[in-house]
Amino acid sequence: MVVIALVAGCATRQRPAPVDDRRARAPAPAQKAEPAKSPAASDVFYTVKRGDTLYSIALEHGADYREVAQWNYLDDPTKLRIGQVLRVKPPDERPGPQIGTVKPPARIEARPLDESKPPVESKPAPSPSVVETKDAQFIWPAKGRVLSAFAEPRSKGIDIDGKPGDPVIAAAAGRVTYTGTGIQGLGKLVVIKHDNGFITVYAHNKEILVKEQQAVTRGQKIAEIGSTDSERPKLHFQIRKGAAAVDPMLYLPKS
Repeated sequence: MVVIALVAGCATRQRPAPVDDRRARAPAPAQKAEPAKSPAASDVFYTVKRGDTLYSIALEHGADYREVAQWNYLDDPTKLRIGQVLRVKPPDERPGPQIGTVKPPARIEARPLDESKPPVESKPAPSPSVVETKDAQFIWPAKGRVLSAFAEPRSKGIDIDGKPGDPVIAAAAGRVTYTGTGIQGLGKLVVIKHDNGFITVYAHNKEILVKEQQAVTRGQKIAEIGSTDSERPKLHFQIRKGAAAVDPMLYLPKS
């Protein structure tokens, strides 16, 4: 009887119900979204710093100061303020990409207006020819030994020895984009723009013999060697490819 009672007790014992924890679980910590990075625009806009002039900014970015003034609606090129942001590249006026399916044009047949006249033979349009361009051909802008070599960023050109009044000639044909003393440290200055984005700079002149917007030929006398903003008479000469200063010795003929 005792055994039977124990068996019956075990049979009637209830098992504990499974525990279902319905407490709200803490949500996983949200990851902090990184702000979207704006595309680099350092080559399109420039922030004015102390000592900058519109002429120096334009030269450093391979532009004409008149164009920079126009892009930024500047009435007086001499009035700039520190921290002012200027556009130094032309606005992009090209149309944006068109999205969609482009259907090929229907075949066009040439038919005479008058059946009594013979039909006009249609000829395919000539394919566009590829024109090869060459870099500007430079010559030495002055006669004299090289006093100092190109050493970017300390020196963006070369210094050529000379006597006051010695001729300074255009190293290549082009158009004068600037004459004056608007860039600190370069004295009386001439800037000429050439084909294929090249610019030449002639500094420390005694006299300037050309005017802005004047077309010059290679070898034409444009100035006289001097010592304006320099410790001695010399010609500081630069060649720039757009905004980048390059070593003139790589472009001048071997002496």
